Amino acid sequence: MSDPIINKVAKSPLITIDLEDFKTEGPRTFIDVSQWLEDGFLLREKPFRATLKEYNWIKFKNHHVALDCTSEAVLPAWTTLLITTYLSPYATTINLGSLKDLEKQLFSNVISALDLTHYVNKPLMIKGCSDPSIPEAAYIQLIQRLQTVAKSLFYGEACSSVPLWKANKK
Repeated sequence: MSDPIINKVAKSPLITIDLEDFKTEGPRTFIDVSQWLEDGFLLREKPFRATLKEYNWIKFKNHHVALDCTSEAVLPAWTTLLITTYLSPYATTINLGSLKDLEKQLFSNVISALDLTHYVNKPLMIKGCSDPSIPEAAYIQLIQRLQTVAKSLFYGEACSSVPLWKANKK
């Protein structure tokens, strides 16, 4: 009679962390400031303010918004600040930059607030081959936080992992 098959992965103390679980819910929207500029380049303050005042901002309710200008217009510093005052009552998040920049910020917020207590002195697997929309910066920030408490860090899947770091034995 042969020995029973033992699932060593299931019995392992290894904790798998999947960054897909950290993804912030809600729609992402890019707002291009150039849409409110004359010919996409010229900001005249009075018409600009009037346009913003009349704009339908409620459509951004509960959105995560990336705010930037795609034209090469040189804008005064107050431009995005003024737009933010109109967006703030509706948008969940407002970030200056691209949608990629917004995604980095959303992950950064979650990782910064992560409770690390259940990762203390544990071997941790950071799941690889996840959603390609997860920024690489999120993995880097997560590793930096986990290194402060973990016993060891791996990347990949339990069946095929890459060791990244191991705490010094004291």
